[in-house]
Amino acid sequence: MSDHIIQNWQVRKPLARSKGGIVATQNKIAGAAGVKILNAGGNAVDAAVATGLALAAVEPWNSGIGGVGFMLVYLAREKKVHVVDFGPISPHNLNPADFPLTGGFTTDLFTWPTVKDDRNVHGPNSIAVPGHVDGLATALAKFGTKSFADVIAPAIDLADQGIAVDWYLTLKIATTAKELSRYPSTRDVWMRDGYPAVTPPGAPLLRLKLKGLADTMRKLQRNGPRDYYEGEVANLITKDIAALGGIIDAHDLKNYHARIVAPLEVDYRGARIAFAGGLTAGPTMARVLDSLGRRKFTDGKPDADAFVAYAEALREAYADRLQTMGEIDDSKNPGCTTHFNVVDSEGNMVALTQTLLSVFGSRLVLPTTGILMNNGIMWFDPRPDSPNYFAPGKRPLTNMCPVIARRGDHGWFAIGASGGRKIMPAVMQISSFLIDHGMSLEDAFHQPRIDASGGDTVGVDPRHPVEVRQALGAKFPTNMTELVVYPTNFACPSSVLRDPATGEHQGISDVMSPWSGAVAQA
Repeated sequence: MSDHIIQNWQVRKPLARSKGGIVATQNKIAGAAGVKILNAGGNAVDAAVATGLALAAVEPWNSGIGGVGFMLVYLAREKKVHVVDFGPISPHNLNPADFPLTGGFTTDLFTWPTVKDDRNVHGPNSIAVPGHVDGLATALAKFGTKSFADVIAPAIDLADQGIAVDWYLTLKIATTAKELSRYPSTRDVWMRDGYPAVTPPGAPLLRLKLKGLADTMRKLQRNGPRDYYEGEVANLITKDIAALGGIIDAHDLKNYHARIVAPLEVDYRGARIAFAGGLTAGPTMARVLDSLGRRKFTDGKPDADAFVAYAEALREAYADRLQTMGEIDDSKNPGCTTHFNVVDSEGNMVALTQTLLSVFGSRLVLPTTGILMNNGIMWFDPRPDSPNYFAPGKRPLTNMCPVIARRGDHGWFAIGASGGRKIMPAVMQISSFLIDHGMSLEDAFHQPRIDASGGDTVGVDPRHPVEVRQALGAKFPTNMTELVVYPTNFACPSSVLRDPATGEHQGISDVMSPWSGAVAQA
């Protein structure tokens, strides 16, 4: 047992239910923006785009219009899943020689060998070409029914209001305060007085304004989303980056286009599971399911044998992933990213993972536009012999793992998570709880999990029964790892589900995230 077990409570999140639509996300305010679009006649994709844009204003350290991501879209009429890939691409002028190794290991998210000045971790040279705006706009144009101007409107309103300074906001700033103080334009937003913002006890909540962001969003509302890539906003972005010494230029933005591609799909015990393929965690989860498909499970709660099987399959799959794809241990450090899911009254579903990579991404807010940029270059392994090494115009390996499961002629559930390399084990286990053990969505989200995402040990929630802990300890080195608000020890999952028996829709979000929740149409 750990000598520092501090939690002494049981926490539950409510399950949302509706015959209409539901948005399940890490931030209920953004989820409400999506439901507003559903109530205005929009479909699941319209609501997802509105939610994804709203998160830039209310949960900006995890994702935003300076980020990247992957979206899965299930269309009920087609009975088909599509993938919208707006993942990271390195700038075309990137020179690997600009990222020399200095010895030691970085302490941010991935334990990569240290690059000179940590220039792959923070600052203007850590930025991958941001695909967020084009990805959401591409999905909207192909699968939505609303205009971009309509779906960005709630995000603009939220950006105008500013973020309420509650204890969780103070925590997020405080844990990254040193890095946020590094760049003047970032410090001016997040550390204006040199300290994290704090609302005095008993006082009305202060509001933290994201300087410039609302005006940038208004430009996109007025000029259209491609303005981000080849218009007024593009010019402002490239001027800011050039002035700061970065290399993303007009060519990178103009030539960025999200892709609509076919999913990777596998059959698993009567369910059809769709992933984003390629350089995501989808192929690794598919390998885990292939291994688990040869096991037998009991109905009801997963027992000790089930968790041993999970740990074995995960460790085998990650050993292969790390060897062939070049990624190494990030289990010691918290990640950012956000994931949310949408289902509408017609049964269309969206699973969308979007990210800045690290918490607060590059830690660089562009001074003119107010856009907090990603640090996607950190996804590349800086070791020259790695298959995931730097190169110009290259896509790196990522951990994102949005999933949509179908059963029979209907979409069944959409799921995903944030949390770095812990994402896939969380998504896999909850999916197994639903498929293999017949658990309800609510019970599946409150069931303790393990984490076996590489590294030497298996993280075990001490709330597991003693027989589970003993069985795991007999086969693997284990570490008692609590489910806490901070850090994110078991990822932050969310899901929506269609009950096949009743047609009712359900939604739930991460149990320990203070702002998370599912918002349902009345």
